[in-house]
Amino acid sequence: MPKTINGLWAEVVDFDNLYRAFQSARKGKRYQHDVMEFAANLEENLINMQNHLIWKSWAPGPQREFVVREPKLRLIQAPPFADRVIHHALVRVVEPYFERKFIADSFACRTGKGTQRAVMRTQHFLRVAKRNWGDDIYVVKCDISKYFASIVHSVLMGQVRATISDQGVLWLWEAIIAAYGHDQGLGLPVGSLTSQLGANIVLNRLDHVAKDDMGLHHYVRYMDDFVVIVRNKAEAQRVLQTLDDTVRGLGLWLNPKSAIHPWQRGVDFCGYRIWPSHILPRKRNIKRARADFKRLMRQYYSGQVEMTHVRERVMSFLAYAKHCQARRTVEGILGEIVLIPGLRDIPERLSETGDLSLTR
Repeated sequence: MPKTINGLWAEVVDFDNLYRAFQSARKGKRYQHDVMEFAANLEENLINMQNHLIWKSWAPGPQREFVVREPKLRLIQAPPFADRVIHHALVRVVEPYFERKFIADSFACRTGKGTQRAVMRTQHFLRVAKRNWGDDIYVVKCDISKYFASIVHSVLMGQVRATISDQGVLWLWEAIIAAYGHDQGLGLPVGSLTSQLGANIVLNRLDHVAKDDMGLHHYVRYMDDFVVIVRNKAEAQRVLQTLDDTVRGLGLWLNPKSAIHPWQRGVDFCGYRIWPSHILPRKRNIKRARADFKRLMRQYYSGQVEMTHVRERVMSFLAYAKHCQARRTVEGILGEIVLIPGLRDIPERLSETGDLSLTR
């Protein structure tokens, strides 16, 4: 039986760990109201938190829900700041024990990984497969339907117990995943640090089936999206069926859009379209960027946003585009943006005077 880790609870509730968790949780958010309110009485709040954890009387607070539309429509459930500190305290202690079990080709929510590395790894696998097997290679592209909302708590905790046996840690983890409206044994809140780690833990089983049991060397996963490159269509069909069975064994379902196709179509993964020789931006991302910048221009001229905000959005788009061959596309999109600071008041002046000469 594999050895499990015990004796971690004292590390989790240690005051220094809670303080460092507070520092991590507030990064990029130090001027938010709830963060400043917590920091105003920092020592008192951390000691109170520590006591509730030691006596196991801690309970999660009410979450804040909001919708994001990029890169797709999702309901985000954000725990209160004090809860996020506890999440960071837990993850700081336990994550290293899971990291050593994760495969190298899992790229989501891990230090030193990320989307760009996932894209480059996929392109590398395409090149190697094409060199070794020729032009008959196929791509198996899958993602899991409603992943975070479908994670089964018992499956997650079963995999956690295979690594951690500390009863205090298990109590806290179960209290966290049962909270925030997910007390029916199903689903994790999107937007929680512990959810990100838990999501990787659940699919670690899929990773090892793919790599170890099936011998799929050209396999890459980014959270619930994963890609496999194989030598022919028959093998692709077999791989898709086996991975589907594995996912179902975890209480999950593949998205019906999961499919196989020849490599010539490219691999749509992590926001890019990938070929052995080049990488292009995803078409819908370009379409969305055009629409976003048109909206930004309207907001800028109506005074809803400042130039600083527009500049940040442009730099974010450039950071995305610099990792692929998109120079002409970027020049075209940026060429459509016309922002003249001195003309912000023209719409109001036109409405007041009707003098069209103001635009000349």
